Amino acid sequence: MTISRSSLSSMSFFGMRSAKRRIWGAGCVLGALGLAGVSAAALAQNAPAPPDKVVATVNGAPIKESDLTIAEQDIGSQLQSVPEASKRDYLIRFVADLKLGAQAAEQAKLQDAPDFAQRVEYFRDKILLDDLMFKEGAKADTPEARKKLYDDTVTKLPPETELHARHILVEDEATAKQVAERAKKGEDFLALSKEFSKDPGSAADGGDLGWFTKDKMVKEFSDAAFKLEPGQISEPVKSQFGWHIIKVEEKRTKPIPQFAEVQDQIGNYLVQRAQQTMLLSLREKAKIVQLEKPPAPAQPDGSAKAPAPAQPGASATAPAPATAPK
Repeated sequence: MTISRSSLSSMSFFGMRSAKRRIWGAGCVLGALGLAGVSAAALAQNAPAPPDKVVATVNGAPIKESDLTIAEQDIGSQLQSVPEASKRDYLIRFVADLKLGAQAAEQAKLQDAPDFAQRVEYFRDKILLDDLMFKEGAKADTPEARKKLYDDTVTKLPPETELHARHILVEDEATAKQVAERAKKGEDFLALSKEFSKDPGSAADGGDLGWFTKDKMVKEFSDAAFKLEPGQISEPVKSQFGWHIIKVEEKRTKPIPQFAEVQDQIGNYLVQRAQQTMLLSLREKAKIVQLEKPPAPAQPDGSAKAPAPAQPGASATAPAPATAPK
């Protein structure tokens, strides 16, 4: 098995999820409704609406400026590959196809289907929730709130040591011992890495892993690397990826990230926390009666174990409160 810098390292400094992704329990229907689908009504709360002029017609039916705004929010991810100069034309053609399809569906009387009104009601609820979530997040994510959270948490992080190191990854101990011996005798570590390392992510760069803290690497690797001083080379170290020979280039106290570097992550956290708090508050105040009980999880012996009774005011699908950045 091979290893790359990305597989050795863990995620970003805060380890936060984007505010556009799911932010609460996967078991809850509401968990599928993130900020990515915010409606035009929510966006209009922060920006004046442009003149709602007619930009095209489809069999006489108008396509308005507001239709393009809604469509852009709906298919924003599809527009990333469209040149800026072509986006408006792309949106007009998209809405035109939408209206053509809707007209054909109406002629086929699909709006008379038994579940049509129920589906319209569902998406009405979804849009209303989108607007509410957007509003709640916008209230919480202010420049002042971002700076305060940064000052209260990031600037008070305890000092942490990090290393700049290289490694050579091989498949067996015998080869690892040979490479380690040659490196300790003074052979160029970068050249040895290019010749022997099986790590496609770093071999071409002389085994360079960049800067990392102890928790960012697998335990065996970190334990060995952090015992070394700059310039030292380790004995062969076995991990789940194979055998490593490690060379430490530099050691330092990890610098505190500047506000500008992390303010977007802090903003995502503030939005998530406000939205989760609001939903939990709504659930605690509501009377939700689930008429169908979920099946009990199967036990190793094949028997079923009854779920523990829910605490008063608690929800089985309630999300864990957002955790402050650390």
